[in-house]
Amino acid sequence: MPAIAKVEPLTTARALRGPFDYRLPEPFRDVDVGSLLVIPFGRRRVLGVVVALAGESDIAPERLAAPLEALELGVPAELVRLAGWVADQYCSTAARALSLVLPPGTGLRQLPATGRPRARRARPAASPVRTPVVGRATRQAPRLTAEQRAALEPVVAAVAEERPEAFLLHGVTASGKTEVYLGAAAAALERGRSAIVLVPEIGLTPQVVARFQARFGPRVAVLHSRLAGGERHDEWLRLRRGEAQICVGPRSAVFAPVRRLGLLVVDEEHDPSYKHEGDPRYDARRVAARRASDAEAVLMCGSATPRPESYRSLRRLRLSRRVDGRPLPPVEVVDMRGAAHSLHPRTRGALEAVRRERQKAIVLLNRRGWSNFVSCRACGHMWGCPECDVALILHRRGEALACHHCGHREPVPRGCPACGSLSVARHGAGTERVERELLDALGGEEFPIFRLDSDSASARGAAAELLARFDAAPAGVLLGTQMVAKGHDFPDVTLGAVLDADSTLRFPDFRAEERTFALIAQLAGRAGRGPRGGHVLVQTLSPDTPAIALAARHDADGFLVAELERRAVLRYPPFADLIRIVCSSVELAAAERAAAAMRAAIHAPRASVLGPAPLFRLRGRHRSQVVVKAPERQEGLSAVRDALDTVVGTRTHRRVAFSVDVDPQ
Repeated sequence: MPAIAKVEPLTTARALRGPFDYRLPEPFRDVDVGSLLVIPFGRRRVLGVVVALAGESDIAPERLAAPLEALELGVPAELVRLAGWVADQYCSTAARALSLVLPPGTGLRQLPATGRPRARRARPAASPVRTPVVGRATRQAPRLTAEQRAALEPVVAAVAEERPEAFLLHGVTASGKTEVYLGAAAAALERGRSAIVLVPEIGLTPQVVARFQARFGPRVAVLHSRLAGGERHDEWLRLRRGEAQICVGPRSAVFAPVRRLGLLVVDEEHDPSYKHEGDPRYDARRVAARRASDAEAVLMCGSATPRPESYRSLRRLRLSRRVDGRPLPPVEVVDMRGAAHSLHPRTRGALEAVRRERQKAIVLLNRRGWSNFVSCRACGHMWGCPECDVALILHRRGEALACHHCGHREPVPRGCPACGSLSVARHGAGTERVERELLDALGGEEFPIFRLDSDSASARGAAAELLARFDAAPAGVLLGTQMVAKGHDFPDVTLGAVLDADSTLRFPDFRAEERTFALIAQLAGRAGRGPRGGHVLVQTLSPDTPAIALAARHDADGFLVAELERRAVLRYPPFADLIRIVCSSVELAAAERAAAAMRAAIHAPRASVLGPAPLFRLRGRHRSQVVVKAPERQEGLSAVRDALDTVVGTRTHRRVAFSVDVDPQ
């Protein structure tokens, strides 16, 4: 029997290179890959994950320490392997990647108070399973359209053959993509396999969760960070034990401990929230593809506005019509050049008609707060964040200027600190200001205005509650940031309006056109789903921009073909991989020196290395970045890892923090 456990200690140190060997005395002979052990590590006791077993070690047995305790819960072996892949692909550490797959609530607080060795019997990581059917479906599946049946057929065939194929379900809004997901999940369950369904944000997509629970009952578990600790632990256990076979959740659910994975769905696959911002900065869409391939499961990505990367690489299934046969709503582009107010007279008139006819509208403005920035009319002084090189946003609620990056807040100024003038100007409009304009022009008890943004929906469950209120109201307006465009199904919405539609085009990002197209097309898809039909207004300063013109024509194929041609010329994804290294320090010179050292240490003959280039100061830290554009992904990753090993370990840069972002969004 294996006498050695190779253990990765769960520490945050980037320079640590594991795994480390521990001998397994008799009480620990049930330890397996994925077991969680309390181990002596230097002068501390830390939690570690067994990543491999061995019969012997390069170190003499008498020099090896033994574990102190084996925890009852462990991690499935396939998730240990997946975590190793994540660490490699996103230039992170094994410990940080393993933290993504741990049972909820597992942490250093569970360490024993004494150092006496003791063991609990670990649960088997990969025992063969009876998959239990808990409960029955509570809602009969509706009759599918011809297009839905045609889309579902190859997915069911791949599930039945346990063939790891990847599909893109490219369907217009309201074409019934969720019903295809449900049919595919049913096919997986019939064959004793399980399914994971990823949604962009669990609080904004309660309808998807409700439909899966209505169809499959207790066999559905929901995993997301806003569950209470005990709730999340219980759901994780139900999946681990095979009591639930379908997991629905946001990006972190890609690591759900389901048994015998047969189907992995990524709904609204275009959504940028699938990219994790913490270390490791994984992309759940890429992780989903890897996990499905390893499990010989089917991957199905769905969207009305798919990413160019998915459009090019995945087998396409089409849903070209709405499930009820109604046409997509007509879209009118409204030229805002020369306009003096945030609402064009055409838009204002359309909203007044919605109120008069007791209907509903959705208004999108992708900017929260009251005003974009505040300045002195006399001397031009602009109020900025003391910790970040950005302007402060005026928020009427709380009467404060706020930084949307670090959270700094200060009172609204009465005068200019530079010249003493009392003439303070407020520039631009956010959702708070437009809410006030709509309330003054339209609002009342019979026509409420619902504002949905990260300010109004910060409390747990607030977003779902607000959406439910809008759904239940006989008439009204849902106003908000991009949150209002995310997969909602409100059949009685007859008007959609996008304000400042080209705001995303102003970002210095090669994905600016893609995001602009998706935002307009997704919002347009919220309107006209019911018997009254509907229409959409798009306010813009750039009416001739291709992304806006093509979105107005609902021409996703035209946009994607042109976008892929543009990216091929410029060598942007999917024709190259981007890796960004950010060096930050409280000292500007230190950040710049570290970035220059990274630039010099990266050796990738076929890659382009761009920079160093400054980034705006964030949370009191100066930043400088280097970007690697690699035509071959592994070459770029290896070059960056080698450069990190060379630069990070030197005392010269001990005051610098290094951050690696693979596939930056």
